[in-house]
Amino acid sequence: MEDILVIHSGAGSDQSYNPRLERYARESFRQSGALDSVVEAVRIMEDDPDFNAGTGSVKRIDGTIQMDAAVMTAGSIGSVVNIERVKNPILVARAVMEKTPHVMLAGDGAVTFARRIGFEDYDPSTPRTEELYRKALKILSGSEKDIPERYASYLKYAGIFGIPENKDTVGAVARVSGKFAAAVSTGGSSPMMRGRVGDSPIPGAGLFAGEKGAVVATGIGEEIMRRSLCYSIYHQMGKEKLEDIIKREIDGFRGVLAGVIAITEDSYASYSNSSMAVGVYRFGK
Repeated sequence: MEDILVIHSGAGSDQSYNPRLERYARESFRQSGALDSVVEAVRIMEDDPDFNAGTGSVKRIDGTIQMDAAVMTAGSIGSVVNIERVKNPILVARAVMEKTPHVMLAGDGAVTFARRIGFEDYDPSTPRTEELYRKALKILSGSEKDIPERYASYLKYAGIFGIPENKDTVGAVARVSGKFAAAVSTGGSSPMMRGRVGDSPIPGAGLFAGEKGAVVATGIGEEIMRRSLCYSIYHQMGKEKLEDIIKREIDGFRGVLAGVIAITEDSYASYSNSSMAVGVYRFGK
């Protein structure tokens, strides 16, 4: 059985990133285990300012950056929600899983925990982050010409509701020595309210891993949560071809951006209803 690591840079991401992701997958694969592999892959992507996770995460309407991340293996979960001013949320999520009795830490509690275990203060904003923020403010103020239809509800409800613009969440699934793991990290979406939580850190929605395989989702978080997308796919594993399962699930998101990477004991697959950059590393035994 091959050991395999599959990573993505988000539903809606340009496939010109594929060679970069192939390199990242190769560099991050660890024979020490599936968990080590997915965490390292996501850490590398968090450090790439072109992706909306870790460094380069987008700002919320109030100008702050709040990030989400999660890791999962069969029977173990670690998640951070709305964490701020840390370089690698995925490493904090792993620490929640391995060093606390909890599954999830949020907000200032997550930040306090991160500081206590040695994560220094870090500003993840970049010039790209600032440009996206300025664009969001123009849209919300109504000063941007030709406002996309997806922002209409923001203007109607004074910025309380709306569909996110940025979808470049990063994620990874792996099978190593017959064991599975999943990891995901995101800076959220823009524009969005402070405190908004998407699917990424929610087990069963943004990710799921168990004895049968692992799944990671990307796209419009609110719709992914409503459908418990990753658990739905995991529950069907082994009943038919993995490719058929994920295609049927994603095709059900009519008009709503969504994508998935998934792996089982005998196959792996990726599928999105939009462009999605993917990298795969296969280590034969």
